[in-house]
Amino acid sequence: MTTRRIAVVSAGLSQPSSSRLLADRLAEATVRTLEAAGETAEVEVVELRELAHDITDQLLTGFPSPRLEAAQRAVAGADGLIAVTPVFSASYSGLFKSFFDVLEEGSLDGKPVLAAATGGTARHSLALDFAVRPLLGYLRAAVQPTAVFGASEDFGHGGGGTSLSGRIDRAARELAGAVLGSSPADRGAADPFADTLSFEDLLAGRVGG
Repeated sequence: MTTRRIAVVSAGLSQPSSSRLLADRLAEATVRTLEAAGETAEVEVVELRELAHDITDQLLTGFPSPRLEAAQRAVAGADGLIAVTPVFSASYSGLFKSFFDVLEEGSLDGKPVLAAATGGTARHSLALDFAVRPLLGYLRAAVQPTAVFGASEDFGHGGGGTSLSGRIDRAARELAGAVLGSSPADRGAADPFADTLSFEDLLAGRVGG
């Protein structure tokens, strides 16, 4: 039995957050599907709300804080990723975009990714296809066919809307299938900071041509 690692990135800003609620339901469905296939799964959640200042600092300085570096390692070393953003002004949130801006290049190469978003009404759902999917595709992720959008009405009365539940189950099956079809992530080789040069070497001119 192999343990698969699923990273969950949630860009919700409020507490409780509908983006986090949707992320949790997607993660639970994915784990359930993997376990039904005889695999075990570990889930690590990255709450971008808690990393907002760290992300801004890396944009300004070029270096991640220890806890942001840990989040980036979790994403880079995962076998599959669930990425959920609220929709603001017809696109992903600035915090969501900024996290992927500071992610080490190549971290998502070929990685199965389930894209999801939340918004006030279903008319915002197109943001998944004209904003979120192109962003993840640009980063060379293997974005799964089914993306999940949750509107406010989907979370009313216990959030048990059958339409949303059906989309969650279908998306989870696709992500679990992609994870099962790939080799477990090489966590050592996936370390995005392994080749970081020290200031001493840079200042002494011991690297480069």
